[in-house]
Amino acid sequence: MKHVFVFDPKSFYGQQWKMDGILDNVGQFFRTQEKPDFSIQFSRYRREAIAIVQEEADKAKPGDIVRVYAVGGEEILFDCLNAISHFPNMELAAVPYGESNNFLSVFGENKISLFQNIPALVPARSISTDVIKWGVNYALNSCYIGMNSAAAVKLKAIKSSLNKLSFILFSKFVTFFNYFASAFDSDVASQEYTINIDDQDYSGNYSLIHVANGPYHNGKITGASAAVPNDGMLDIALLKAANPFRTMITMRRYSNGKRPRNCVLLRAQKITIHSNRQMWIQLDNEYIRDTDISLSVVSDAVQIVAFDDMSYPLAEMVNA
Repeated sequence: MKHVFVFDPKSFYGQQWKMDGILDNVGQFFRTQEKPDFSIQFSRYRREAIAIVQEEADKAKPGDIVRVYAVGGEEILFDCLNAISHFPNMELAAVPYGESNNFLSVFGENKISLFQNIPALVPARSISTDVIKWGVNYALNSCYIGMNSAAAVKLKAIKSSLNKLSFILFSKFVTFFNYFASAFDSDVASQEYTINIDDQDYSGNYSLIHVANGPYHNGKITGASAAVPNDGMLDIALLKAANPFRTMITMRRYSNGKRPRNCVLLRAQKITIHSNRQMWIQLDNEYIRDTDISLSVVSDAVQIVAFDDMSYPLAEMVNA
């Protein structure tokens, strides 16, 4: 097996010492192995990891499994996923050091830090996992369209304009005001969509469309709490548009794992969405503006590294 570690230096901004410690840990571990086959690479801008992984895969021995370790946050995980989803004999391990690690939360929020233990992660097995396909892109956890995505993009812009201390001090106020403003923006919170889900029409005005392969977002379980990453299905939630205050209550309930009354919850294999105005789209941690999007589930598309006693815990409940 060939082991490829791809670091995102941006995930360690102001914490070079932490990245240096991980690099030392990787080197020390493989120096104790017989005939180690590993490499360490750095992805310094978006999508660079795709070319890096392809180059490393070309160097592997014929028939060897190439295990890619995405070291950082969801951005590097997204890039590495899109690098390996095109090829056989590839595995993906998430080594979480970013601000959010939504997909790994499916194993239990108290277990996320276990994936930072590289000596334990190297011999771990992998689990066959579904992905969300959009064109030539793949997402591991979810796709959000509408108010949540718009608010996240605007919050990201505000955060980049403030220094870290200022954002920490005013984060709760900024977050609330941002959501408040989005709820009162009818172009965002009541956008009209033409929606086809498994050949059934669900067109209408919605504040949020959530296509889930996993149940977590922003570290919390969502209203799509039964989403399982290995059941061959997507869990789709459509939150109907309402007045601004009702919308805020609905979004809060959904983001805290509840199913609001104005929520349509479905399980399907594909969904196509069109809007006359550009949609606010968040595919994992990738932000997109477009008037059309078509999503489908690809079963068993990727092998995700997990520890031997771990599985996707909701699978038995959903499939019962």
